[in-house]
Amino acid sequence: MADASGVVSLDADRAIVLSRVFDAPRDLVFDAWTHPDHIAEWWGPAGFENTRVDVDLSVGGAFRILMRAPDASVHECAGVFLEIVRPERLVYEGDAAAGDACGAGLPPKARVTVTFEELADGATRLTIDTRFLTPAARLAARAGGFTTGWLEGLERLAAAIGERKA
Repeated sequence: MADASGVVSLDADRAIVLSRVFDAPRDLVFDAWTHPDHIAEWWGPAGFENTRVDVDLSVGGAFRILMRAPDASVHECAGVFLEIVRPERLVYEGDAAAGDACGAGLPPKARVTVTFEELADGATRLTIDTRFLTPAARLAARAGGFTTGWLEGLERLAAAIGERKA
């Protein structure tokens, strides 16, 4: 079985990179990132509920996720796909008009590259590389729970994938 622990790395400037291995085929992990009903099952930190997920999976297409936090506040995650290479990579950018981070790891204007690496044992290494506009934006994201939120979301993703495999 693949090692499922999450790994976080930081560069000194503008990036946060998270990586985790899932005991599932790459196509299944990619689908969990691109199908609205799958995204609704796992996106966001523990305790959040996704009440609406819209995805136009095309270059230039937008996505929008409405998340309800445990305190009943609603957070919108919105962005635009810049690159889609099924089942290897997604590149998207946070909504430039957003005033604040959505609460699930998508800061405004950040560019996110998600790679899905097929491993020899049938597992998939998922890597989320988030590039912030400035070092200050990266620091603010960390202080605001960016890493914790993503790690909790990836735990939820592992559970959702496990249920789909069963």
